[in-house]
Amino acid sequence: MDDATPHLARLSISLPGELLAELDGMVAARDLPSRSQMIAELIRHELAEHSASADAASVLAGTITLIYRAESGRVRHALAQTQLEFLPEVISSQHAFLEDDQSLEVLLVQGAAARLQQLCDALRRVRGVQQIKLVTTTALLPPLRTHAEVNS
Repeated sequence: MDDATPHLARLSISLPGELLAELDGMVAARDLPSRSQMIAELIRHELAEHSASADAASVLAGTITLIYRAESGRVRHALAQTQLEFLPEVISSQHAFLEDDQSLEVLLVQGAAARLQQLCDALRRVRGVQQIKLVTTTALLPPLRTHAEVNS
C-alpha cells in the first residue's frame, strides 16, 4: 500500500431507525457519496471540540459566527470594543447586513482554546447578540508576517 494513501478502518454501528433516516437525509441533502463521509465529518468536528475542551492551553484556529440586532450601532460598537480586548486572537472579521435589522458577523480567530472560549463568552454577553457559535480546528493558520518583515 502507498504511504500517501490513508489507512481505512471499518466500523460497524447500530442506530435507531429514525436517526439513520435523518442521517441518510443529511447525506442526500449534501449530495455526499456515502454515509461514511458524513460520519467522518461529524466525528472530526466532535474530536476538534473535545480537544479544545480537554486542553485549554492548546492553540486552535476557527471562526466565531454571530447574529445580532443592529439597533443604532450600539451593538456593533460593543462587539468592536470586546474584540479589541482580544486583538491577538482576532485575525479578521466579515460583516453583512441581514433582513429585519439583523447583522451577521464572522470572526476568523486563532489562539489558546481557553482564550477563544473567553472571547466567545464575552461576545455572548453583549446585549443584542441573538446567536453565537465557536467552531475550531487543531489545524493552524500559517504564521503571519511581522511588521519588520513587511517593511524590509
